Order: sequence, then structure tokens, then C-alpha cells
Amino acid sequence: MGNPVVPPQPPLPPIAPRPRSIAGAVVLIMLGIMFLMGTMGLMNWHGLGILFGRFWPLLLILWGIIKLIEHEQCKRAGVPGRGIGVGGAFLLVFLIVAGLIATGASRVDWGNIRDHLQIDDNDFNDMFGGSTFDYSGDLTNDLATGVSRLEINDDRGTVTVNVSDDKKMRVSWRKKVHAENQQRADEYNQKTGVTISQAGKSLALNANTRGAGDKGVSTDMDVYVPRETEIVVTAGHGDININGMAAAVQINHQHGEVNINDLLGSATLTLERSSARLQHVKGDVTIQGRSNEVAVEDVDGVAHLEGEFMESVRLVHISKTVAFHSSRTDMEFSRLDGRLDLDSGDLHADSLVGPMRLITRSKDIALEGLSGDLRLQDENGSVNVSVQKPGNIQIDNRKGDVQISIPPKVALQFEVRTRQGDIQSDFEEIKVESRGREASASGSIGSNGSRVAINCDKGDIEIRKGTATVAAPVTPVPPAIPGKPSKALPAPKAKPVESEN
Repeated sequence: MGNPVVPPQPPLPPIAPRPRSIAGAVVLIMLGIMFLMGTMGLMNWHGLGILFGRFWPLLLILWGIIKLIEHEQCKRAGVPGRGIGVGGAFLLVFLIVAGLIATGASRVDWGNIRDHLQIDDNDFNDMFGGSTFDYSGDLTNDLATGVSRLEINDDRGTVTVNVSDDKKMRVSWRKKVHAENQQRADEYNQKTGVTISQAGKSLALNANTRGAGDKGVSTDMDVYVPRETEIVVTAGHGDININGMAAAVQINHQHGEVNINDLLGSATLTLERSSARLQHVKGDVTIQGRSNEVAVEDVDGVAHLEGEFMESVRLVHISKTVAFHSSRTDMEFSRLDGRLDLDSGDLHADSLVGPMRLITRSKDIALEGLSGDLRLQDENGSVNVSVQKPGNIQIDNRKGDVQISIPPKVALQFEVRTRQGDIQSDFEEIKVESRGREASASGSIGSNGSRVAINCDKGDIEIRKGTATVAAPVTPVPPAIPGKPSKALPAPKAKPVESEN
């Protein structure tokens, strides 16, 4: 028998090609449209960056929806769906990384960074595209009878207040508007017009820089008002200058510099990352908040500083009580005839009048020409005190040396102790004793003198003879609290040296 004939097998149906995914292409089209809006000037790059930083996850959602639709289509056609692929994976990673960076950048206070780096407005604007357009104008307002207070609000721009020659308020303003073109700049200018309104005895002057939203508008204002007008300023980025006013001044300011000169009233400043300089103030000065550099000079009233001072503080010629309070330093004294400089690591002052109380840490302290009582506490720093007219003195220092200079022929009683240190004295009346790691000294110069107590831990103590000076008579210090007499500090007592825990 022959071989059986095998019928030929029918050919297999051709495998349908897998359809290509359009998800990546759609996302690229969306990104391309966004960049096209930037290159055509329809939106500035800064605005596009904020838009992308907020809404970039929508591109991932769109991508996922397209891939889900394509998967269902392939399933119905009986063909396997396509994966993301190398190119799609690269685009996906790029989109996620760029989106996270844009989101972080959109949450940064670029205006604050610009102010700290002192970048000019034109440089900042050029960085994000667009141009700066300038506008200016003048306003005049006849002050009605009884109007005695001017409230100024300027979120971005310099405010300068001067004395006018009449009973009118005059304002000269200069505006900078950042926009894509002239038409947009004119629109923003119309929305950010300077306004004046009255409520009772107060007049409100508003720069209205936020009238068009966050559009990069800054307005500088020169304001002229009668000398007796009370001034209240609320401002953001920019400087404040006030000259020659006779009434009280209140300022709430962020990111800039405040300058006050020749003020007959009192000044109250609340600062946030600002600097302040005040000269020739007849009333009291109060500075609070978080400030950078502060300088106060020639004040006939009380000076009260409270908050955090990031850079330096300088005080010169304060006629009444000085009170300073921060997280590291608590200080109060009756008068400053000379100068005091304070920064993060040093405190130097001359011609101070007590009673003085000073508690601080991690500072080297130098007090020259001190008159009156002193209570001083420090750690991790050296203490150097030169006394002109001593009262009762107590100095406690931990981990630092102490040196005190006393003028000759001044009656004083000494009680001095140190642990892990030495004691040296230029006075024969003061007897020094050493016992192992501890030393003490006691004695009296003259009779019925004030008491000097010094306690030192891990530091040396030196008692030196100072130069004899003829001190001007100290006038009575007015009480810091009206109606309550000032009290001198009680005579200090030397404390026993404590052992380490």
C-alpha cells in the first residue's frame, strides 16, 4: 500500500500588528502648546512656571486615561496592548522630575530672596521675561478739620514722609509695572491706582499694589503732611523714611530699611526681617519683632527693644531707661551716656549708668565707665568691667574669665570665689587664698563701701587698679514705671562654689 495523502494545513491567519500608543504624543502636544504660549508672549514664563507647578499631575492623569482606553481596545481586538516603552518611560520620568521641581519653586518666596540678594527689579524681570513700564502722578488732599492721623499702606515700594508747608497733604508717586506688553501694563496701572479715603479723624493712603493681583507692581510715594500729623505705616518690600515729624509714629514693616530722623514724638516699630535706624527722637522708642541691623541714637525718652535681632544693635546716648529682651540676652539699665554695641558674640558698652541687670550667654562682655549697681550673669564668654563710680556689684560667670578695674581710693568690700581658676589682685587689702582647684579672696578697701561679689566657674579672676577719673555728678534717674520709685539693687553676697553634677 502506498503512503496516505496528508491534506495540506490551512495557512495561519496573519497576526494583527499592535497599535501604537498616542499617550506620549498627546502629552508632548500639551507641553508644546504651553511653551508656545510663552514664546508668543501670551503668558510670561513666571506665570507658566506657576501654572505647570500646580497642574502638572493632570498630564499624568491624561496619560493614564489614554493608556486605559488603548488597553480596552486591544483587548476587544484580541491583540496584546503595547507597554510604555523606553521613550515613554524616559518622558514619564522627565515629566515627574520637572513637575516636582516646578512645584517646589512655585512655593518659594522669590520676592524675599530677591530682596536679600539685592537683585534689581529689571534684572529679576528679565529673568522671567517681559518688560518694566514706568508711570507717575501727583495727588493733593485738603485736610479736613480734625484730621490728625495718616495711615499709609504700601505692599511694595519706598515710602518717604516729609513735613509740608501748609495744611494740605500732597503725594508724588512713581510706579513700576512688569508686563508682557504696553497694553497689559496700562491695564495693570489702571487697577493699581493710588487711593485716598477718610474715616473719622484718620486719612488712609493706599498704594494698592495688589489691585491687579500678583503682577509685579511697585509704587514709591513721597508724602508731605503737616508736622503734627500722627503717622502709621504698614509696608512690605521697600524702605520707609520719615523726617521732621512732631507726633507719634507707628510702623509695621517687612523686608527693607526704616529711617526716622528728628522726631518730636515717640516711635513704635514692629519689624520682620527689616533694619532700622533712628536719630534724634524726643519721645520713647520701641522696637519689636525680628529685625536685622538696628541703630538708635540720641533718644530723650525710654528705649525698649524686644524680639530677635539677627545682626547687630547699636545704641548711642539714651537719656532714660534702656530695656533689651531677646532669647539670649536680658538687659536693663538706667541711662546710656556713651555707646553700646551688641552682636551675636560680643557686647561692648561705655558710660553706662546703673542700676544695671544683664543676663546673657555665649558673649564676650566689655563694660567701660560703669556707674552704679550691676548684676551680671554670663556663660561661655569673658567679662571685663571698668568701674567709674561703683555701686553694689555682683558678677557670676561660668566657663570664662572675669576682669574688673576699680579706680583708686574708692571704698569697696570684696568677696571673690573661683573654681578651676586663679585670682590676681592689684590691691594689698584683698587677700587671696588657694585650696587645690579652688581660690577665694576677700578684703575691704576703705570703710563702709559698697560690696563686690564675683563668682567664677572654670575661669580666672583679675582685680585691677583703674585710672582715677573725675566723674560728672549723676543726676537722679526718673522711674521706669510712672508712680513707682526706682529701687537700688541690694548688696550682693558671694555664693559658695557649687560642685559639678
